[in-house]
Amino acid sequence: MKESELQNIKQRYNIVGNCEALNHALDVALQVAPTDLSVLIIGESGVGKEIIPKVIHDNSPRKREKYFAINCGSIPEGTIDSELFGHVKGSFTGAINDSPGYFGVADKGTLFLDEVGELPIATQARLLRVLETGEYIPVGATKVMKTDVRIVAATNVNIRKAISEGRFREDLYYRLNSIPIQMPPLRDRGEDIILLFRLFAMQMAEKYRMEKIVLSEDAKSILMRYKWPGNVRQLKNITEQISILSTERNISAQILAKFIPQDTESTQLATIQQGKDRSFENEREILYKILFDLKGNVNDLRREMAMLKKQLEENQAAKIINDNIESSTSIQTTIPQHIQPAVHHTEIQQGGMYLHRHDKPITEDAVAEEYVEPTKEQENLNLNDIEKQMLIKALEKNNGNRKKAANELGISDRTLYRRIKQYGLE
Repeated sequence: MKESELQNIKQRYNIVGNCEALNHALDVALQVAPTDLSVLIIGESGVGKEIIPKVIHDNSPRKREKYFAINCGSIPEGTIDSELFGHVKGSFTGAINDSPGYFGVADKGTLFLDEVGELPIATQARLLRVLETGEYIPVGATKVMKTDVRIVAATNVNIRKAISEGRFREDLYYRLNSIPIQMPPLRDRGEDIILLFRLFAMQMAEKYRMEKIVLSEDAKSILMRYKWPGNVRQLKNITEQISILSTERNISAQILAKFIPQDTESTQLATIQQGKDRSFENEREILYKILFDLKGNVNDLRREMAMLKKQLEENQAAKIINDNIESSTSIQTTIPQHIQPAVHHTEIQQGGMYLHRHDKPITEDAVAEEYVEPTKEQENLNLNDIEKQMLIKALEKNNGNRKKAANELGISDRTLYRRIKQYGLE
């Protein structure tokens, strides 16, 4: 690519820098733009990967069609399929209308999938089918849809490591990686750091009508040695902080040192970590597992509380009924002190009762003599009859008000309703 053409691209997209790695990335983007090949942009967070898809789209035959930039890491896992591939009405709660999704809306255009490494495995399978055949099925639909979309993806994670850990499909990686573009980190761009600082300082001065800050030579040296784990985004933030907070416009090394972290560990954040990389997807899965386990524990606790409450209500109701039975069926036997009984206790026998006379001792013969044959009404007297009578009395006393009757009986409304239905008192 000619130097003049490269400079025109930089001016059009406000790209500052002359390092060889940046120029190579722009050159590859312009060469692949006229094709429909998929592009995978690789680079650390904050290096400006979002510029490349715009360059590709604006210099392609699709430049008059729609362009969408989608951050895959910011869309919840439960809705990302619907966002990308659409859904039909009623396919899930809240789906009140049909939705074409990004692949439907961007037909004939370009989709930029940022942080593609954060896609769930199931969504990766859907994306692979779209890339290979141009076909997809909206959520809840049965009809296959067709689309013609150019895919440009970007990631800041180690895809090969993600593949080895089973977090990313290898076939999808090779399908996306038709044309790889590597964006250089800021620490490898040399004098571009100073050029970017000047640009951000000028923008702040123009926006807030203040004098532009200027770096001294020793301050430039510090700026060049710093590793910039946040890359261009971090440089812009620091420039804005200095422009607002510093009373001096000529920034020396001492002033700059106040705004740049001095912890040596902080300068290594952008490099590949030793050992196991941090996986935000694994953290999300762990969080989901904890939430599901917690939900299960809560449901179990609710069931146990409901069973305990039901048992307490039934025990309380049984106690009240037993108390009423004892008060209504027990026979008080009073024996004068001057009479010495032959037996000390007379049992109440089922189906009948013994009556005691106070004018003679209670002997075995006397007991047999005084035995009274039970009537038919007494034979029918059992727990269910007594409970039914107690319910009728409570309802009559409270004029049919079930809530008041339940309170008087010491049972819950639900237990009372169940007993009413059981005895046909409705």
